[in-house]
Amino acid sequence: MAHLADFNTNDTFQATIRKSDRLTPAETEEVREILLEVDDPGFECEVDQSFGVLVKATGEFGNEYHHRLYSVADLPERKNGHKLITMLVKRCNYVDEFSGEKVEGVASNFLCDRKVGDHITITGPHHLPFAVPEDKKANLLLVGMGTGIAPFRAFIKHLYSNVKGWEGKVRLFYGARSGLELLYLNDEDGDLTNYYDEATFKAFHAVSPRPAWADPIALDEAMEAQADEILAMLNETNTYVYVAGYEQIEVMLEKAFANILGSEEKWATRKAELVAGKKWAEVIY
Repeated sequence: MAHLADFNTNDTFQATIRKSDRLTPAETEEVREILLEVDDPGFECEVDQSFGVLVKATGEFGNEYHHRLYSVADLPERKNGHKLITMLVKRCNYVDEFSGEKVEGVASNFLCDRKVGDHITITGPHHLPFAVPEDKKANLLLVGMGTGIAPFRAFIKHLYSNVKGWEGKVRLFYGARSGLELLYLNDEDGDLTNYYDEATFKAFHAVSPRPAWADPIALDEAMEAQADEILAMLNETNTYVYVAGYEQIEVMLEKAFANILGSEEKWATRKAELVAGKKWAEVIY
């Protein structure tokens, strides 16, 4: 897996905030959809790519800038010759394990505080491992948590709007703290529900059983409820598995897939086959 230090930050571009909309209710964790207009008309960033945001901030190792990668959350467009790209940002804060003090995430707080008309510095485009298979009969198992929905939103739109004629199964499993935080899959911001009429597409939601108590999101339970179909898909040689989300998603997936296949050993073998065949890809935040 690539690390942030591996990505080139020498080539930078200026971008202007054109929209910044909060997608989650005020009483929940803040997630914003931000629309950027890139000043340089030569900048390109597509669905299967990501871009970085550079924030001036002195880090613990003396570095002058903080670099954070973001996925494209919608189909990129052009307006007056300039690229428009959409991103999802969750305002992140954490408690320092040594001092016990609350620390604000550098990039996320910077971006959530930006106003329309503000300028930011971006890098890229950078590679994203979620490629559309050449075979339109290939199955796609997409698993996202939190802002991990961003690359899959753009991916699914691209699949049905631009590629067209997709014959393989597309199954999206998405986890959020509560039903109100099901980004793009709730009543207010539910543009992914537009694809429910597609014969090959189904989406399954998972939420925390007790969000006020910070109980974990039951993504593994949602997947195990569809165990028969997932097992059938994993038994086919043309199935791709793409994963995006926070670190805890890895533990949930290992548990869920092991239960679905019958043992940890069987899942380890099948996952190794997917990785070797370049049919497994993940982006972990």
